Amino acid sequence: MSYHVAIIMTETETSLRKTEELRSFLFLTIVMVPVLTIVFVAAYGFAVWFYQMLIGGPPH
Repeated sequence: MSYHVAIIMTETETSLRKTEELRSFLFLTIVMVPVLTIVFVAAYGFAVWFYQMLIGGPPH
């Protein structure tokens, strides 16, 4: 059995939701993407450095 519930949002709720979505989008694009990029590059650099420590340096 399936129940369908109609959700009617008022103009204020719609406006608040749009504002929240815009803030979330800006936070993700301006803050999180650069931070995650730096973390991934640093992790890769650390992995290469550690690997070179184990095998005795960069290849010749």
